[in-house]
Amino acid sequence: MRIVSISDTHSMHRQITDIPEGDVLVHAGDCLGRGALSELEDLNDWLGSMPHTHKLLIAGNHDWCFQTEPELARQVLTNATYLEGEGITLEGVKFWGSPYTPRFQNWAFQLDRGPELERHWQQIPGDTDVLITHGPPGGVFDAVMGYGGIERVGCFDLIERIEQLSLRAHIFGHIHEGYGSQTRPRDNVSFVNASICDERYRPINRPITIDLPS
Repeated sequence: MRIVSISDTHSMHRQITDIPEGDVLVHAGDCLGRGALSELEDLNDWLGSMPHTHKLLIAGNHDWCFQTEPELARQVLTNATYLEGEGITLEGVKFWGSPYTPRFQNWAFQLDRGPELERHWQQIPGDTDVLITHGPPGGVFDAVMGYGGIERVGCFDLIERIEQLSLRAHIFGHIHEGYGSQTRPRDNVSFVNASICDERYRPINRPITIDLPS
Protein backbone atom coordinates (compact mmCIF):
# COMPACT_ATOMS: atom_id res chain seq x y z
CA MET A 1 0.00 0.00 0.00
CA ARG A 2 1.30 3.43 -0.95
CA ILE A 3 0.32 6.25 1.43
CA VAL A 4 0.71 9.88 0.38
CA SER A 5 0.87 12.19 3.39
CA ILE A 6 0.18 15.92 3.68
CA SER A 7 -0.56 18.19 6.62
CA ASP A 8 -0.78 21.87 7.55
CA THR A 9 -1.94 23.15 4.18
CA HIS A 10 -3.87 26.02 5.83
CA SER A 11 -6.27 26.39 2.88
CA MET A 12 -3.37 26.55 0.42
CA HIS A 13 -3.97 23.03 -0.86
CA ARG A 14 -4.32 24.24 -4.46
CA GLN A 15 -0.73 25.46 -4.37
CA ILE A 16 0.58 21.92 -3.89
CA THR A 17 2.03 20.66 -7.14
CA ASP A 18 2.92 17.16 -8.26
CA ILE A 19 1.02 15.18 -5.66
CA PRO A 20 2.24 11.58 -6.03
CA GLU A 21 -0.15 8.82 -6.97
CA GLY A 22 -0.98 6.31 -4.27
CA ASP A 23 -3.62 4.16 -2.66
CA VAL A 24 -4.37 6.43 0.31
CA LEU A 25 -4.11 10.21 0.65
CA VAL A 26 -3.78 11.23 4.31
CA HIS A 27 -4.23 14.80 5.57
CA ALA A 28 -3.02 15.12 9.17
CA GLY A 29 -4.81 18.34 10.08
CA ASP A 30 -4.68 22.12 9.86
CA CYS A 31 -6.31 21.79 6.48
CA LEU A 32 -7.98 25.19 6.90
CA GLY A 33 -6.79 28.74 7.44
CA ARG A 34 -9.51 30.37 9.55
CA GLY A 35 -11.36 27.14 10.25
CA ALA A 36 -14.48 28.22 8.33
CA LEU A 37 -16.98 25.94 6.61
CA SER A 38 -16.54 27.91 3.38
CA GLU A 39 -12.87 26.91 3.36
CA LEU A 40 -13.85 23.31 3.96
CA GLU A 41 -16.14 23.40 0.94
CA ASP A 42 -13.22 24.34 -1.30
CA LEU A 43 -10.99 21.70 0.29
CA ASN A 44 -13.68 19.10 -0.29
CA ASP A 45 -13.90 20.02 -3.98
CA TRP A 46 -10.12 19.72 -4.27
CA LEU A 47 -10.09 16.35 -2.51
CA GLY A 48 -12.69 15.16 -4.99
CA SER A 49 -10.25 15.88 -7.81
CA MET A 50 -7.51 13.74 -6.28
CA PRO A 51 -7.10 10.30 -7.89
CA HIS A 52 -6.29 8.31 -4.74
CA THR A 53 -8.60 5.40 -3.98
CA HIS A 54 -8.99 6.37 -0.32
CA LYS A 55 -8.72 9.77 1.38
CA LEU A 56 -8.45 10.24 5.13
CA LEU A 57 -8.50 13.51 7.05
CA ILE A 58 -8.22 14.58 10.66
CA ALA A 59 -8.64 18.09 12.04
CA GLY A 60 -5.95 20.26 13.58
CA ASN A 61 -5.91 23.15 16.00
CA HIS A 62 -6.81 25.64 13.24
CA ASP A 63 -9.79 23.62 12.00
CA TRP A 64 -12.43 25.18 14.23
CA CYS A 65 -15.53 24.14 12.26
CA PHE A 66 -14.93 20.48 13.11
CA GLN A 67 -15.15 21.41 16.81
CA THR A 68 -17.84 24.12 16.77
CA GLU A 69 -20.05 22.72 13.98
CA PRO A 70 -19.11 19.04 13.84
CA GLU A 71 -22.26 17.76 12.15
CA LEU A 72 -22.18 20.41 9.43
CA ALA A 73 -18.47 19.86 8.86
CA ARG A 74 -18.97 16.13 8.38
CA GLN A 75 -21.82 16.82 5.96
CA VAL A 76 -19.62 19.14 3.90
CA LEU A 77 -16.70 16.69 3.79
CA THR A 78 -18.04 14.17 1.30
CA ASN A 79 -14.79 13.35 -0.50
CA ALA A 80 -12.76 12.03 2.44
CA THR A 81 -13.28 9.98 5.57
CA TYR A 82 -12.97 12.11 8.71
CA LEU A 83 -11.41 10.47 11.77
CA GLU A 84 -11.78 11.90 15.27
CA GLY A 85 -10.82 9.35 17.88
CA GLU A 86 -11.85 6.56 15.55
CA GLY A 87 -10.42 4.14 13.04
CA ILE A 88 -10.97 2.53 9.68
CA THR A 89 -9.57 -0.55 7.95
CA LEU A 90 -8.50 -0.11 4.32
CA GLU A 91 -7.30 -3.10 2.33
CA GLY A 92 -6.46 -4.87 5.57
CA VAL A 93 -4.48 -1.94 7.03
CA LYS A 94 -5.87 -0.45 10.25
CA PHE A 95 -5.78 3.36 10.52
CA TRP A 96 -6.70 5.42 13.59
CA GLY A 97 -6.81 9.21 13.79
CA SER A 98 -7.10 12.00 16.35
CA PRO A 99 -6.86 15.81 16.14
CA TYR A 100 -5.82 16.45 19.75
CA THR A 101 -2.60 18.21 20.75
CA PRO A 102 -1.22 19.40 24.11
CA ARG A 103 -2.87 22.61 25.27
CA PHE A 104 -1.24 25.82 24.04
CA GLN A 105 -3.09 29.14 24.09
CA ASN A 106 -6.67 29.04 22.82
CA TRP A 107 -6.89 26.67 19.88
CA ALA A 108 -9.23 23.88 18.82
CA PHE A 109 -8.87 20.25 19.90
CA GLN A 110 -6.55 20.63 22.87
CA LEU A 111 -6.12 18.60 26.05
CA ASP A 112 -3.90 19.06 29.08
CA ARG A 113 -0.63 17.15 29.26
CA GLY A 114 -0.60 14.34 31.79
CA PRO A 115 -3.67 12.32 32.80
CA GLU A 116 -6.05 13.94 30.30
CA LEU A 117 -3.91 13.15 27.27
CA GLU A 118 -2.87 9.79 28.72
CA ARG A 119 -6.54 8.75 28.87
CA HIS A 120 -7.12 9.94 25.33
CA TRP A 121 -4.18 8.04 23.85
CA GLN A 122 -5.24 4.86 25.62
CA GLN A 123 -8.14 4.85 23.14
CA ILE A 124 -5.72 3.93 20.33
CA PRO A 125 -6.45 0.27 19.56
CA GLY A 126 -3.60 -2.11 20.19
CA ASP A 127 -3.72 -3.50 16.65
CA THR A 128 -3.39 -0.13 14.90
CA ASP A 129 -1.07 -0.18 11.87
CA VAL A 130 -1.05 3.49 10.89
CA LEU A 131 -1.57 6.23 13.46
CA ILE A 132 -2.60 9.71 12.31
CA THR A 133 -2.40 12.55 14.82
CA HIS A 134 -2.16 16.26 14.27
CA GLY A 135 0.78 16.76 16.60
CA PRO A 136 4.08 14.89 16.82
CA PRO A 137 5.09 12.52 19.58
CA GLY A 138 7.62 13.86 22.05
CA GLY A 139 11.13 13.90 20.67
CA VAL A 140 10.26 13.18 17.03
CA PHE A 141 10.27 16.02 14.49
CA ASP A 142 9.01 18.35 17.24
CA ALA A 143 11.90 20.79 17.73
CA VAL A 144 11.26 24.55 17.71
CA MET A 145 13.52 27.45 18.55
CA GLY A 146 12.45 29.01 21.84
CA TYR A 147 13.85 31.91 23.82
CA GLY A 148 16.26 29.59 25.61
CA GLY A 149 17.25 27.54 22.58
CA ILE A 150 15.76 24.43 21.01
CA GLU A 151 12.60 23.13 22.68
CA ARG A 152 10.88 19.78 22.18
CA VAL A 153 7.15 20.52 22.08
CA GLY A 154 5.70 17.16 21.03
CA CYS A 155 3.44 15.03 23.18
CA PHE A 156 5.41 12.77 25.50
CA ASP A 157 2.19 11.12 26.66
CA LEU A 158 1.72 10.06 23.05
CA ILE A 159 5.20 8.59 22.61
CA GLU A 160 4.65 6.53 25.76
CA ARG A 161 1.53 5.04 24.21
CA ILE A 162 3.30 4.44 20.89
CA GLU A 163 5.94 2.37 22.69
CA GLN A 164 3.12 0.03 23.79
CA LEU A 165 1.94 -0.50 20.21
CA SER A 166 3.28 -2.25 17.11
CA LEU A 167 2.74 0.53 14.60
CA ARG A 168 3.95 0.45 11.04
CA ALA A 169 3.70 4.21 10.56
CA HIS A 170 2.81 7.42 12.39
CA ILE A 171 1.75 10.42 10.30
CA PHE A 172 1.43 13.92 11.81
CA GLY A 173 2.22 17.60 11.28
CA HIS A 174 1.54 20.68 13.46
CA ILE A 175 5.20 21.62 13.94
CA HIS A 176 6.08 23.15 10.59
CA GLU A 177 9.79 23.28 11.39
CA GLY A 178 9.81 19.50 11.87
CA TYR A 179 8.97 18.50 8.29
CA GLY A 180 10.57 15.21 7.31
CA SER A 181 10.43 11.44 7.65
CA GLN A 182 12.50 8.67 9.13
CA THR A 183 12.23 4.96 9.83
CA ARG A 184 13.22 3.87 13.32
CA PRO A 185 15.75 1.03 12.90
CA ARG A 186 14.82 -1.02 15.94
CA ASP A 187 11.22 -1.64 14.88
CA ASN A 188 10.88 -0.18 11.36
CA VAL A 189 8.19 2.32 12.36
CA SER A 190 8.00 5.16 9.83
CA PHE A 191 7.53 8.60 11.42
CA VAL A 192 6.30 11.29 9.02
CA ASN A 193 5.90 15.01 9.70
CA ALA A 194 4.05 15.95 6.53
CA SER A 195 3.67 19.71 7.11
CA ILE A 196 3.33 21.37 3.71
CA CYS A 197 3.77 24.89 5.11
CA ASP A 198 7.09 25.96 6.57
CA GLU A 199 7.45 28.07 9.71
CA ARG A 200 6.58 31.18 7.67
CA TYR A 201 3.38 29.56 6.40
CA ARG A 202 4.73 29.17 2.89
CA PRO A 203 3.43 25.96 1.22
CA ILE A 204 6.82 24.86 -0.05
CA ASN A 205 7.24 21.31 1.30
CA ARG A 206 6.39 18.28 -0.78
CA PRO A 207 3.97 15.46 0.11
CA ILE A 208 5.72 12.49 1.68
CA THR A 209 5.12 8.97 0.38
CA ILE A 210 5.58 5.76 2.32
CA ASP A 211 5.10 2.22 1.07
CA LEU A 212 3.75 -0.44 3.40
CA PRO A 213 4.66 -3.97 2.33
CA SER A 214 1.62 -6.20 1.89
